[in-house]
Amino acid sequence: MHTILLVEDNEMNRDMLSRRLTRKGFRVITAVDGKQSIDLAIQQRPDLILMDLSLPVMDGWEATRLLKHAVETKEIPVIALTAHAMAGDEEEAYRAGCDDFDTKPIVMERLLEKIHGALRKG
Repeated sequence: MHTILLVEDNEMNRDMLSRRLTRKGFRVITAVDGKQSIDLAIQQRPDLILMDLSLPVMDGWEATRLLKHAVETKEIPVIALTAHAMAGDEEEAYRAGCDDFDTKPIVMERLLEKIHGALRKG
């Protein structure tokens, strides 16, 4: 069973996506901000991280940069998630170290394809 770290500050989005991923056979751990995502990634070593980009305390871009520079977490695939996709956000997410990018509202089939693709590469 693969473990996914879901980093999402919106409680409704976090609960909904966590339940849907659990039903698809994933173990899901959650973080509510970028700082907590780093702590959990180091402690739990998930197989994949779903990273919201607009987060309190530390945004998803900075959290991803730090995760990709840390020896313990640099190999964990990160898929950026954003509801406010602006021109350049996707490129910025890749520059920060994200392995893939998806927009909200979540289209589950599309997200699952990206998750499975990233897990196959890793």
